[in-house]
Order: sequence, then structure tokens, then C-alpha cells
Amino acid sequence: MSRPPLSPDRVVDAASRVADASGLAGVSMRSVGRELGVEAMSLYHHVAGKEALLDGLADWVFARITLPRSGTGWRAEMEERARSARAVLAAHPWGLGLLESRRSPGPATLGHHDAVLGCLRSAGFSVALAAHAFSVLDAYTYGFVLTEVNLPFEPGESADDFVADLGAVLADHPHLAEMVAEQVVGQDYAYGDEFDYGLALVLDGLEQRVPEEIRGRS
Repeated sequence: MSRPPLSPDRVVDAASRVADASGLAGVSMRSVGRELGVEAMSLYHHVAGKEALLDGLADWVFARITLPRSGTGWRAEMEERARSARAVLAAHPWGLGLLESRRSPGPATLGHHDAVLGCLRSAGFSVALAAHAFSVLDAYTYGFVLTEVNLPFEPGESADDFVADLGAVLADHPHLAEMVAEQVVGQDYAYGDEFDYGLALVLDGLEQRVPEEIRGRS
């Protein structure tokens, strides 16, 4: 059975699978060639090299994040985009170091940024406030995912189990012990549940910054 022909999309898809398995450090022309069952040199007919491959991976991630729509409620659109970005980046955490790092952004990257700004501008945000909103929403979402994927829990370990292992250490830190006792122990606590609460705080703050006459458009 013959393999489908190579294309830039197939090469980048293969690179995403390598990154999922081995992290971004594992992505090379050689490793992607192995994933596709071809020699690395064959890939150069479709991507210019390693940097172009990384550009393509950044675009691959952006293409999977929900695009906000203009002309609808900006707050709901920003909520949906943030939740989508969290889900995509949690599934592909190697993307965290790529999304805003490329000097040659692709069409999905540029289209995504334009759609975010367009949604906010159509809702009445000034150019400056739209830029600030874009920055703070991404900083919150990316930072949350970075923390979430690096929590020191073992597979299947609950927050209660983790806290129990800390034992008497907490006794020397009364405010931390108080928070753990009230919020974690016996509460079926999951750090991921904090995402929506924090996102609401960010959006509440942005809503207070838009002129009063356009707040109803949220």
C-alpha cells in the first residue's frame, strides 16, 4: 500500500506527533522524517528547514484554538477562546514556548491575532485597550496552563494525598495551612477548577475599563 504524497501539512502534522511524544526538543528534520517513514532530505522539498518547521508548528497550534467572532458579545467570545486555548495547550504543552516566539508567523497565527483584535474593536474597545486585553488574557491563560501541566502530582494522586505527604511542614506556615484546611482537605479540590474563577476576574476588570455606553455589548 503506497503512502500518501508528502506535503507541508503532512510534514507539520508529523512534527506535532513527534513533539507530543518527545517534546519540542525532540523535533528535528530527521525525527520527523522517521515519523513519516522517509529520509530527512525529502522534507526539504516541502519545508525550508528546522526554523520553518517550528513556524509551521506554531501555526498548527493557533489553527486549533477557537477563533472569536466579531459582532457578538466580546466577553463570551473571549471566554470561549481562553477555554479553547487552555484545552489545546494542555494537550500540546510544547506549544507554550512557540506561540509568540516566531519571527515568520503563518496565516493561522496572523488570522488568529486579527480575529481577537477585530472582536474587541467591533465591541467598542480602543486600539490600546484591545491590545491590553489581548496581552492580559494570554498572559493569564498561558501562565495557568504552564502551572497546570507542571503540578508535582503523581498520576492518580489527589490534592488531599499531596497535602498529606507534606505533613508537619505546613505547621510552620500558618496562612498556607489555613488555606489548605479550608480549600483543599476534604473539598475534592482540583487546581484546574480555578481557571474559570480567575478568567472571570480578568474579564470583570476589562469590563470596567470599557466606556460605560458600550458595556452592554459584552
